Amino acid sequence: MSIPIHIIDAFTNIMFKGNPAAVCLVEAELEEVLMQQIAAEMNLAETAFLHPLADGSYSLRWFTPQAEVDLCGHATLASAHHLWEIGHLGEAEQARFHTRSGLLTAERSGQGIMMNFPAEPAVQ
Repeated sequence: MSIPIHIIDAFTNIMFKGNPAAVCLVEAELEEVLMQQIAAEMNLAETAFLHPLADGSYSLRWFTPQAEVDLCGHATLASAHHLWEIGHLGEAEQARFHTRSGLLTAERSGQGIMMNFPAEPAVQ
């Protein structure tokens, strides 16, 4: 089986700067054990696994080399960027990701990408 993996530097437009994340876009969800093994092999802070859903959105999961995590900003940013770069999303189309943290969205804004993430009120 061949699984394409792209290393994308988030928060920069300069190669080998910023915050790297591996992005794996597959047709259907991989087994959790395989995703964990791939993330360990990549040995980056996070590896993002996404696959398309029937409604045009994507399922998105993040793995560190040791475990799955509930939320990762830079790997979400890298995933959205990748979808626009390869033409899976139109320039003006919103990226919608179903995650363990709920629905996350991203859209192009000028030269950048604006993401909508959950916010929890401060606790005193």
